[in-house]
Amino acid sequence: MQKFRTIAICNQKGGVGKTTTALNLGVGMAAQGKRVLLVDADPQADLTACLGWRDADSLQVTLATKLSEVIRDSVRDPTDGILTHKEGVDLLPSNLELASMEMSLVTAMCRETAMRSYLDTVRDNYDFIIIDCMPSLGMITLNALTAADGVIIPVQAQYLPAKGMTQLLQTVSKVKKHLNSALCVDGILLTLVDGRTNLAKSTSETLRKNYGGAIRIFDTSIPIAVKAAEVSSKGLSIYEYAPNSSAAKAYAEFTKEVTEIGRTKERLHAADAR
Repeated sequence: MQKFRTIAICNQKGGVGKTTTALNLGVGMAAQGKRVLLVDADPQADLTACLGWRDADSLQVTLATKLSEVIRDSVRDPTDGILTHKEGVDLLPSNLELASMEMSLVTAMCRETAMRSYLDTVRDNYDFIIIDCMPSLGMITLNALTAADGVIIPVQAQYLPAKGMTQLLQTVSKVKKHLNSALCVDGILLTLVDGRTNLAKSTSETLRKNYGGAIRIFDTSIPIAVKAAEVSSKGLSIYEYAPNSSAAKAYAEFTKEVTEIGRTKERLHAADAR
């Protein structure tokens, strides 16, 4: 039986393709028969909008609601508010209420573990939970890292934020040491790759030189594509909107790489148990 995994899609720099990656990874896993919950952990609610719920502020139950219930120790129906998308994934949506929740978490007893406490109540319903993090390393992102088994870091190929990458990896290391010993970096994903330029190639080479010895750089990279830019307004994944596009093919290959990580970890866990 496959081991349950929670994956945080994280980079404190905006515009690197976190939401697109979370959406298409989740739908790609669902197409493989996996039960997937997507968690929108960004008050901008881009993931919620990309899946078709564009008026996020009208939603009565969101991630902020669930975190508030955990803080008050009054979780009722854990599945209440989870939305189902026609492409086979579930969504715990977000809206602007999550911004104020970040302030509430600062003084809460369970400030780093509230999200994990909630996700533990629904984890038996899913094979994978994928958390789309906000572009910051604040309390909500800290909660996501504390809840996660693995972190995937999308990096825009046109720009290498080396200083920001170092800060993120330091945060992951601290979370692993103090809050979540199971946390690991699953890998770095190159996104928005323009194959016509040498910059993407040099960025990949620099990443592999600086981090490749310690962190996996996914073999798959995600190309810049007009269809990939258009799909965010359609309420669909790239597979449904443009199944023959280069971006759809790349995300399908990336999904295979990520699910293989889960199978490898499961085999190692079974071997350790024996």
